[in-house]
Amino acid sequence: MPTINVDKYRLFEELGEQFTEESFQQLCFDFGIELDKDTENDPSRPKDQKPELAIEIPANRYDMLCFEGIAMHLNIFRGKHGTPNWKLADIPEDKMQTLTITKETEQVRPYAAGAILRNIKFTQDSYDSFIGLQDKLHQNLARQRTLVAIGTHDLDTIKGPFTYEALPPKDINFVPLNQTKKINGEELMGFYETDRHLGRYLHILRDKPVYPVILDANREICSLPPIINSERSKITLDTKNVFIDMTATDQTKLDIVCNIMVAMFSQYCAEPFTIEPVKVVSEHNGTTRVTPSLAARTMDVEVDYLNQVTGLGESPESICKLLSKMAYKAEPSSDPKFVKVTVPPTRADVLHPCDVMEDVAIAYGFNSLPRSSPNRSVTIGKPLMINKLSDIVRTECAMAGWVEVMPLILCSHEENFEWLNRVDDGTTAVKLANPRTVEYQVARTSLLPGLLKTLSENKAMKLPLQIIESADVVFKDESLERKARNERRWAAAYYGKTSGFEIVHGLLDRVMTMLKVAFVTHEEGLEGKSIDYAVKENPTQADGYFIQEIDEPTFFKGRAAAIYVRLGGELKRIGELGVLHPTVLEKFDLRYPVSTLEINLEVFL
Repeated sequence: MPTINVDKYRLFEELGEQFTEESFQQLCFDFGIELDKDTENDPSRPKDQKPELAIEIPANRYDMLCFEGIAMHLNIFRGKHGTPNWKLADIPEDKMQTLTITKETEQVRPYAAGAILRNIKFTQDSYDSFIGLQDKLHQNLARQRTLVAIGTHDLDTIKGPFTYEALPPKDINFVPLNQTKKINGEELMGFYETDRHLGRYLHILRDKPVYPVILDANREICSLPPIINSERSKITLDTKNVFIDMTATDQTKLDIVCNIMVAMFSQYCAEPFTIEPVKVVSEHNGTTRVTPSLAARTMDVEVDYLNQVTGLGESPESICKLLSKMAYKAEPSSDPKFVKVTVPPTRADVLHPCDVMEDVAIAYGFNSLPRSSPNRSVTIGKPLMINKLSDIVRTECAMAGWVEVMPLILCSHEENFEWLNRVDDGTTAVKLANPRTVEYQVARTSLLPGLLKTLSENKAMKLPLQIIESADVVFKDESLERKARNERRWAAAYYGKTSGFEIVHGLLDRVMTMLKVAFVTHEEGLEGKSIDYAVKENPTQADGYFIQEIDEPTFFKGRAAAIYVRLGGELKRIGELGVLHPTVLEKFDLRYPVSTLEINLEVFL
């Protein structure tokens, strides 16, 4: 959870009460946050530094990542004042400042928003908090600026209308923040390469053909998101009008960040909690919208649900009073079974009635909730059959001398396809939309990449290595609501100076024997026959399993076989075994032969 450091004396002054460490710790606990540290009596605190409180904030409460948010919500919780009424300044749309998004930005960061705080009055404390909230949002919700980047400017030093464009690096020239010399986009990468603060964001734009920039009416660069603002438009303690630009790759996160930034600091404007909107015109999709939206969401929540889950028996009026302590505006609905709950624009974490229920419990007091034993019937748990089957297979393999491994279910696209000499048809693998690294791009469709990576990382161990895994793989499935399904598989890999094909085959025979699935011998009528014969011309063939040679690029030619099983008269191909192709071994950096097998366990249920 993020930790916010606030001035102890300033916070207590804002709360209108002097707390002891124990009493403030109790207040934090009651509200659902945690006092991590009070530095007042800390001998390591410099004498010229004011005492601070380190407060841990839940990861979903982005509206409490600054002093203003913490103070406001604790005051609302204690009934000192109500939820602010944030509003947009009443300005005709044709009189608003405009921010035009050009088509070229689709190549880098396609979304943008803006807002203006008019006649704001900064103190050193509020200024530091303003900058601090940007950093906290960048690190948390904005995922190190990859999703959203925030730029703040002294509006009196620049002139609208503004444009958000994407230009070649060589065409970008400006004086970066806290610098005195102009540099272009190409020089900027080298200039900030060793910067401890900004260097970690350079990868977001590096190697891009164009860089995003915010330009004013005079074509002067205001910022180069997500890296740095310009020196010309930097804000100071004397700044009276602040223009906030936000660029993003995620529209939802953009709107959340925009609402939180202006809501927390609009209290310092001459007209508190009033924000001047900006008209955003997008050329690539032809839409026009006004930001920030500050739209409050309304939901009807069932009274019985809130009471049943919390164990309470409160009336709709009482529930509305409790919710007012958590910054909601609530009133009884026309239907007495519901309460009408208005969610403020800063509470992006509220998505479902269960979130409202949690806040009712916090407002009532978790320690005050009635305690009772469950009145539902007693049930006895048991493992799912697929898990029970997996455990049986694991145990049998362990007794045969094989070691179980547990690789991650995510892997790179190359490991799942190219490195196994397999082709991605686009309909098989579930791909991550925004992978953090290239190692976690897809949900695996085979257990083999994990086994081979494990072997590669343990090449120093004494040979041979015999490893197995029984776990899930994931496939796309358009027939299901979630568009994907899991499939339980079992796989084994033998790594030694000889191929070990017969050893892997022997393990397959052992597990099949344990599962009471007989091997279909030649004498039983399959010698020299095709699979079509087994399926169509001999449907009464006895249950059992057999293997048939296949030619697939994953395996060495002539040393691979498909595994078929007939259960209840139905014949299915359940997997493969064989010696891996040398090119596969080379890609996984393995020197010696590897034999593998992989089968679908779900056919045995």
